Amino acid sequence: MPIFTWNNSYSVGISSIDGQHMKLFDTMNELHTSMSNGTAREVTGRLLQDLLAYTRTHFSNEEAMLARAGYPQLDQHRLLHRSMTKKVADFSARFQRGEAALSVHMLTFLRDWLSDHILREDFAYSGWLAQRNVTAR
Repeated sequence: MPIFTWNNSYSVGISSIDGQHMKLFDTMNELHTSMSNGTAREVTGRLLQDLLAYTRTHFSNEEAMLARAGYPQLDQHRLLHRSMTKKVADFSARFQRGEAALSVHMLTFLRDWLSDHILREDFAYSGWLAQRNVTAR
């Protein structure tokens, strides 16, 4: 069973951003499945690296769109992205060194952070962009 299920309540109304959010959900679900199947140790390092790389790509794309649109809260939004990227990078590094294991707690943290970020922060820019008829390139 997936830990994170996409539904339209997560849609920010920009198909490219929604698609990127879906990809993040899929990667977290892969982590959850590997943990549930007992194969976490074998695949977690790769999946964490994938999650980190894709998170960086997604945040970069989102920030570029917001910069082009002159989004007034971009600096605060960027700080939230940097904080999350650092947490995932730190966890991934600790995992690679054998200091951390994938846990339900970590997956729950990632799920809750992403859900909260989309529903609060991304929805804030979604409305702002919609008022100005701005879409992603």
